[in-house]
Amino acid sequence: MKQSKYKQVMNLITAKITGGEWTIGSQIPSQRELAKLFQVNRSTIITAIEELKADGLLVSHVGKGTIVANNTWSLMKVDKPINWSGNITLGMHKESMKTVKMINELEAKEELIQLGKSELSPDLFPKAAFQNIVQNVSSTFYSLGYEEPKGNLKLRETICHQLKSKGIQASPSSVLIVSGALQALQLISIGLLNKGSTVYVERPSYVLSLSIFQSGGMKLATIPADLEGPIPKGMKDLHNTKAHSVLYTIPTFHNPTGYVMSERRREHLMQLCEDEQIPIIEDDVYGDLWIDEKPPKPLKASDTYGNVLYVGSLSKTLAPGLRIGWVVGPESVIDRLADLKMQTDYGSSSLSQHVAAEWLKSENYELHLAKVRQELKVRRDMTLNALSKHLSTVAEWEVPKGGFFIWLKFLPPIQNKHLFEKALTAGILINPGNIYDKHSTQYIRLSYGFAAYEEIEAGIRKLGEMLKNI
Repeated sequence: MKQSKYKQVMNLITAKITGGEWTIGSQIPSQRELAKLFQVNRSTIITAIEELKADGLLVSHVGKGTIVANNTWSLMKVDKPINWSGNITLGMHKESMKTVKMINELEAKEELIQLGKSELSPDLFPKAAFQNIVQNVSSTFYSLGYEEPKGNLKLRETICHQLKSKGIQASPSSVLIVSGALQALQLISIGLLNKGSTVYVERPSYVLSLSIFQSGGMKLATIPADLEGPIPKGMKDLHNTKAHSVLYTIPTFHNPTGYVMSERRREHLMQLCEDEQIPIIEDDVYGDLWIDEKPPKPLKASDTYGNVLYVGSLSKTLAPGLRIGWVVGPESVIDRLADLKMQTDYGSSSLSQHVAAEWLKSENYELHLAKVRQELKVRRDMTLNALSKHLSTVAEWEVPKGGFFIWLKFLPPIQNKHLFEKALTAGILINPGNIYDKHSTQYIRLSYGFAAYEEIEAGIRKLGEMLKNI
């Protein structure tokens, strides 16, 4: 005899609880999420939950949702069961914002129009050229052992050669290969900063959506910025010479605003940081994605004192799945970070490093970049046209000169959370501005790098329709 649907759902929920996927003390998904997960209507979910509450497996609390109270094994025991969920808040590293966690999960949903994703479209992946490189690399392998602490020497040499075109002189011993730019920031935070350090960041900033520095007990101090970049005087006014501090900046095609720091501003900022002895973390992962003209040279190019730690990556120009990035800095600092990386993961993927080295030194690299820049120009201009058509009366924006992003400001008062949820209901995933700065409630970060042409047009049209009703 076939079980009723609510009984089937009860069994599925019970299996997740007894299997340890949903532990005692943890909150189960909402009724709407469960209905979608088990492909039933909400009334079926409600019936199943009420039965499980009667059995003692679940309990509901106002404002906390439905919580796992027991599992079938703990119900048969007299002793209190071990509760891993109680340890969730004990770790040193803070959890992501709720919205950021949702975005991370929803970016994998192919049915959504991805208007916030910081990634190149799969259509721009150079499949044939990349397959040839992978085949060539694999044919020369005898084993896949660990690399040197600083990473594959051939890759570091190739990166040094590439950096010369940006005006950066570096030797392989001053380069550390990391698993993406994010790991570089993690290593810097645990290896070079201490509790109570002040990290200056532009407002808004990508790093404000993360908890890397705060988890280490560091303080974030936001400095005002304009279309030329962070305002040096704003940082000088905040700076306390008694406190250890560092500046984190994305000077070229900034995330989320898309601005490019002017050459004059770069000079002023470098001079201020030298005078005040403030080290700089320069995040240049978007630097090669210029559209209209080459941007000014990186801050690192004018660094004569070893004051700048330069971070680069292949995640934005090729593929995030390679997990290949690099940090360039003084040898003593790179030695320290390399030791920490060995303690953390004993080195980035050997295969990825060999592939990255072959990719960067081949002519395919420059050919690919030229194609990407051309495509980004088409995508940017098409997005700007759609914005002018559907949002010109309710929003304003600057024209980006490269990268993926348009920092879109809505003119009528809106609630970021309300717009985010309403857009999601309409099948559109956006990045609300308040994840980059709590004050940026009138903004969203719009990306033209990932979604298909027709999706960008449709998504912006739908946003325009929504704003008329908010």
